[in-house]
Amino acid sequence: MTDPEDASEDGADKRRHERRGVLLRVDYDGVDDLLGDFTENLSSGGTFVVTSRQMEIGAPVRLVLSFPGLLQPIHVDGVVRWTRGGVEGTELEPGIGIEFTDAATRDHLAHLIERIRRGDPGVFQRIVRVLLVEDNPHVAELIREGLKGSSKRETGNLSFEFQEATNGREALALLRSHTFDAMIVDIYLPIIDGVQVITAVRQELGQPDLPIIAVSAGGEAARIAALGAGANIFLDKPMRLRQVIDTMRGLMKQ
Repeated sequence: MTDPEDASEDGADKRRHERRGVLLRVDYDGVDDLLGDFTENLSSGGTFVVTSRQMEIGAPVRLVLSFPGLLQPIHVDGVVRWTRGGVEGTELEPGIGIEFTDAATRDHLAHLIERIRRGDPGVFQRIVRVLLVEDNPHVAELIREGLKGSSKRETGNLSFEFQEATNGREALALLRSHTFDAMIVDIYLPIIDGVQVITAVRQELGQPDLPIIAVSAGGEAARIAALGAGANIFLDKPMRLRQVIDTMRGLMKQ
């Protein structure tokens, strides 16, 4: 694990935590990274944290573990058991070995990890990475802000992150270089149209299971073309925001 920065707190909380020693914040890229680290390290009662901080053996430390979608950071108390300086010319980085000495701390961590594994919405929200391909900025904003707002207003375990393209060529470049959980694509796009994008996803890029919502004001002809190319759902413009939200959440449950 890497300590990107010291965690900071204010007032009474800060004074209380000072008695526990230094606070180190560890930010994972995603839930799978935390679960993997727990399996390999945390479950054994300790871990190694890459940090340049100089700390004495026996010094108390509190780790603040987090990843995108986690509703509240996980606090884990421990003690520095060993240290390592960076070794020039090797891949060994400086850091500290931490032991979780308190049984209650270990049990609490294991309990939270189990809730995360179950997908408990009271602990974290699943991050859904959406590629939004729409050349109308007002429609793009409606979809983007509507889905983001729904994850705050409604009970559920989904939170949405977006990358956007305004034409089919940009969309295909993003699809080749990034991984997405879903795509929303307008059928009538400049340069390369939405039907060609969907066809490329299903054939050239080999992503038969990527959920795709096609949107258009083109009526029945656009619907037939989109579904024929491989879209999962077709929505007529103008769309109702509720329709977009329910459709996306329905696809993510499949």
